Amino acid sequence: MGMKRFLYVIPLLVLLAVGGFSIAQLNRVGSGQAVNVLPSVLIDKAVPEFDLAAIQGRERGWGTKDLLGQVTLVNIFGSWCVACQVEHPFLVRIKEQGLVPIYGIDWREKDLQAGPRWLAKFGDPYTLVGDDPKSHAAIAFGVTGAPESFVVDKQGVIRYKQIGPINAQVWEQTLWPLISELQQQ
Repeated sequence: MGMKRFLYVIPLLVLLAVGGFSIAQLNRVGSGQAVNVLPSVLIDKAVPEFDLAAIQGRERGWGTKDLLGQVTLVNIFGSWCVACQVEHPFLVRIKEQGLVPIYGIDWREKDLQAGPRWLAKFGDPYTLVGDDPKSHAAIAFGVTGAPESFVVDKQGVIRYKQIGPINAQVWEQTLWPLISELQQQ
């Protein structure tokens, strides 16, 4: 009888272990600690070749050649992305401080006016914004979800991949020290 009861407890123990692990991982992601959970194979490699059309209302899009000669932050976002809404005010502050040019990739919009409307409503932190409705650039960058951001050096080489929203902790502890160092080289 004791063994039979134990067999009923096993699924509960497994569920509690998986649930506890999942909660711990979500807490790490929310605090910016799990930025390298899925490392990019593109680190220390040249930015993939691409050329994006402008989002509606913009005169021009951008591509690989626009990243050369300056340290940049490439940000993949979508108006449909809740985490992008959390990150967005911080990107606007970065632009206002003039610390690094931010190039945006508006990813997988079903309504091509959604991205421009979203930027008009919440502010536009981007130097240039390209439209990527079919994920061509996102696939080339190895994007797994939004938001994701990449630090690119003056030679067009990817130096870091940020998975998830940029917040003050991620900026101050990881991104800004790297960007600042690359700008001095």
